[in-house]
Amino acid sequence: MAELATLARPYANAAFDIAKGESSLDAWSNSLGLLAAAVHAPAVQELLSSPDIEDDAKALRLADMFRDELNDRSRRFLSVLAENKRLELLPEIAEQYEVRRAEEEQSLDVEIISAYPLTDEQASKLKAALHRKYEREINLSSSVDAELMGGAVIRAGDNVIDGSVRGKLEKLRESLQRS
Repeated sequence: MAELATLARPYANAAFDIAKGESSLDAWSNSLGLLAAAVHAPAVQELLSSPDIEDDAKALRLADMFRDELNDRSRRFLSVLAENKRLELLPEIAEQYEVRRAEEEQSLDVEIISAYPLTDEQASKLKAALHRKYEREINLSSSVDAELMGGAVIRAGDNVIDGSVRGKLEKLRESLQRS
């Protein structure tokens, strides 16, 4: 949703600027990730949507859930979000923060879904090829989906390369239907 992205952007940028200034990109990444995941939990959703609980109390309860994982800056960040009634934006804020972090670190998360497990050699070659293509450090993760029949689907940022047999058969079907 574009509106959520627009509302979350200044907070994500502020969190990133603080983290960069403190040289604590990892710590902020972990904190925001935990908080964003918590927002999806039914108990936390109930807490955040409750009209009977003040916003600052919501932030305090959320901070208490992760007492050991949050530093003072993260707690203050939660308070600012609560003051502005933006706690529900935590997942979008975390996502935008991670995008900024990846840009800063010149890295790219790449997911490879293949019909069969990749060998270490295949993973290494794919990683090297993607590094040359995108000129970034590649963080590679892979999974297996037997329904692909063969080949692989590569998701690199916003780009999707479908080299699976299933994908090729689907393209052939579409081509034949248009003829």
